[in-house]
Amino acid sequence: MERRRRLLLPFSVASVLILLLLDSSSAQMPGFVSLNCGGNENFTDEIGLQWIADDHLIYGEISNISVANETRKQYMTLRHFPADSRKYCYKLDVITRTRYLIRATFLYGNFDNNNVYPKFDISLGPTHWSTIVISDAATIEVRELIFLASSPKIDVCLSNATTGQPFISTLELRQFNGSVYLTPFEDRYYLSVSARINFGADSEAPVRYPDDPFDRIWESDSLKKANYLVDVAAGTEKVSTKLPIDIRSDELPPQKVMQTAVVGTNGSLTYRLNLDGFPGFGWAVTYFAEIEDLDPDESRKFRLVLPGQPDVSKAIVNIQENAQGKYRVYEPGYTNLSLPFVLSFKFGKTYDSSRGPLLNAMEINKYLERNDGSIDGVAIASVISLYSSADWAQEGGDPCLPVPWSWLQCNSDPQPSITVIHLSSKNLTGNIPSDLTKLSSLVELWLDGNSLTGPIPDFSGCPDLRIIHLEDNQLTGPLPSSLMNLPNLRELYVQNNMLSGTVPSSLLSKNVVLNYAGNINLHEGGRGAKHLNIIIGSSVGAAVLLLATVVSCLFMHKGKKNNYDKVSSLNDAPAEAAHCFTLSDIEDATKMFELKIGSGGFGVVYYGKLKDGKEIAVKVLTSNSYQGKREFTNEVTLLSRIHHRNLVQFLGYCQEEGRSVLVYEFMHNGTLKEHLYGTLTHEQRINWIKRLEIAEDAAKGIEYLHTGCVPAIIHRDLKSSNILLDKHMRAKVSDFGLSKFAVDGASHVSSIVRGTVGYLDPEYYISQQLTDKSDVYSFGVILLELISGQEAISNEKFGANCRNIVQWAKLHIESGDIQGIIDPSLLDEYDIQSMWKIEEKALMCVLPHGHMRPSISEVLKDIQDAIVIEREAAAARDGNSDDMSRNSLHSSLNVGSFGGTENFLSLDESIVRPSAR
Repeated sequence: MERRRRLLLPFSVASVLILLLLDSSSAQMPGFVSLNCGGNENFTDEIGLQWIADDHLIYGEISNISVANETRKQYMTLRHFPADSRKYCYKLDVITRTRYLIRATFLYGNFDNNNVYPKFDISLGPTHWSTIVISDAATIEVRELIFLASSPKIDVCLSNATTGQPFISTLELRQFNGSVYLTPFEDRYYLSVSARINFGADSEAPVRYPDDPFDRIWESDSLKKANYLVDVAAGTEKVSTKLPIDIRSDELPPQKVMQTAVVGTNGSLTYRLNLDGFPGFGWAVTYFAEIEDLDPDESRKFRLVLPGQPDVSKAIVNIQENAQGKYRVYEPGYTNLSLPFVLSFKFGKTYDSSRGPLLNAMEINKYLERNDGSIDGVAIASVISLYSSADWAQEGGDPCLPVPWSWLQCNSDPQPSITVIHLSSKNLTGNIPSDLTKLSSLVELWLDGNSLTGPIPDFSGCPDLRIIHLEDNQLTGPLPSSLMNLPNLRELYVQNNMLSGTVPSSLLSKNVVLNYAGNINLHEGGRGAKHLNIIIGSSVGAAVLLLATVVSCLFMHKGKKNNYDKVSSLNDAPAEAAHCFTLSDIEDATKMFELKIGSGGFGVVYYGKLKDGKEIAVKVLTSNSYQGKREFTNEVTLLSRIHHRNLVQFLGYCQEEGRSVLVYEFMHNGTLKEHLYGTLTHEQRINWIKRLEIAEDAAKGIEYLHTGCVPAIIHRDLKSSNILLDKHMRAKVSDFGLSKFAVDGASHVSSIVRGTVGYLDPEYYISQQLTDKSDVYSFGVILLELISGQEAISNEKFGANCRNIVQWAKLHIESGDIQGIIDPSLLDEYDIQSMWKIEEKALMCVLPHGHMRPSISEVLKDIQDAIVIEREAAAARDGNSDDMSRNSLHSSLNVGSFGGTENFLSLDESIVRPSAR
């Protein structure tokens, strides 16, 4: 029935979820709501949480799933939505000025029977919360956010599906008491939960309700999860107690968590932890309780050490003294701390301490800047309140962010405003809503085909209005002269209403397409022939305009088709735009092919110099087969129409006497392969920052092929030997002999498999279906080469269990051993944070299924982030870190909004000093 009801909805109906939750008396604790998405009955689970089904919703579809070893009822169903441009929102009741934890979970379970792992966004109102990337059908993705409610309702929305369909398994709301998670910045920033760790846990099971009355989820430090906690110091041991713990502190950690801990019996506790969403500013707290019995002459004193942050590492922790007794919680923390992507931290005992450090628990949250949403939110809310029962008025969340409602458009300002409203034929009645006149950025207003009555309001408050369609309503009164106050008005359609009076002469003198036919009591005073070209006063005039519009569209469509025909024809012969060299020109430039500078399966490359002194590389193809000629034609075709600073410049071609020749700009520093592990390895060592810059250049070139060309181009043979370096060591992508045009509107191109072993996308090899993600796979291999300095295929260096660099790198990285793959020639002159960021992105690029891989634009963004990290680290080594770090982080977080640049997230002593807060 659910599917049938969905299909019966008209196409124009907004696809939105609105859930008015039951009052708190139905939950086991005030402020607890547990929503079972896709469920059909309410139930209480094994830990005492009461779950509410959303089976009364008419939007979205439900699916039953079955995942091995998952027996919880709330994870046997889910609700999913179309992969369209709309957002789908749950509306939850909250108490204003109260703090909450909101948690969303996602268990894919292959509900669509396609194994197309979804990727989509989740937002809290207008604020982008997180991007959900599913990489395993049986793994639950969890997102948690701590926020201060600023209104009595919140909207949690799913949108922007790039693969698969948006879906959700559970949505949970947990209310906090008092000052729990109070921060100085809570009016402008949310806390996105990054880590909540129970140290010394006796199992991998998390601690949550009822042990934690707020139902926070405390992950076990023994969780078998790659890179969750690595670099554990030798001598780290677990300790525990059954005695009660006094947990009275700001965040009230659960007693069960505080009854376990780890101790550094050798004098230190050392860990490394990946922090999703960082680098950035965060809220970090450690929880200590002395649960070991110390002799009177024993002491436990230690320091926290964060690399690169000596100010944070000053204070000494003495748990018993700080907590004012044993078995009491001491909660030192930092409400405002700059943290990296990979957090390496250490607790080391002081020289006068007899016992090593102890750690019970830790929480780290990232500041997520709250978006205020559209400036038109209040006005448009007033409009839709007049039609609260209409389907189109049910869309939740902000009207513009993260995606606009289906019946309007917004501009791209940081705080956007509404520019277009499309409410044609929506059964609107009553007067035109007066709040529409408050939309100061409105450009187009379409209210035609309704049953609106009353006068046309004064739109002087909308100076950008260009198009107004009010035809086919029941409007009365005059055509207001205030319309003359709209300087940009170009179209005014008011035909078939009940307007009266005369058309204002000031309006007639404007260059406006005006149609007032069908208003029998509306007349033009002193109509002149000079206005006939812009005034449509009859149905005949309207038909003429319609005919002209249709003819214009037909010509535009025909022109577009012709352009695509031209693109298609390029596959048959070299483009006329490419310069055609004579064979004698080539022979003169190369001195009869004197200096050979490269070779491959395609043929031989020679050095040359044109008469104007320009240095060139001349590729002479050796194959006269049909395949060889096709690759030659393909490369000429492509290179004649693409131009980008990070693509090797194509200068022309030659076809004479059975020879096929391609001419390029000369790249003085050879190939990336030669510098990493080839003939140039020892001549010019490439440091890590230069490798990142080379990766950035290459990614920009590939991004241009994928997104800047119409139709898009898939390179199909990306490898380190096809990335060339100019005299300034700038990288450019070369060799387009195997490249393919993407088919517009198609998800893939069926193609005979071509490429190079070691770089070849295994999914493409199996399916023979080429996509842009095949290039992403190859680029991921190149990133691994840049990290390791190893070639893509090596039977000698990777060992018996690994055939290629991908398998070898995964083996090391999944065990937390990134050092095992880093090129020794880098000599430790790199920042481990940037190295981890590139390594993780490389592994995402080489995931087995293309839809799981990032786009090249996403890869480029992470490379640029890594460059920022590396440059800051280099500046820190040079003693200039403070200014650079402040500028970079201020730019990335816009933290000046905390109240002026003089106190934005500053790490002064009053904030960073550990205290019970």
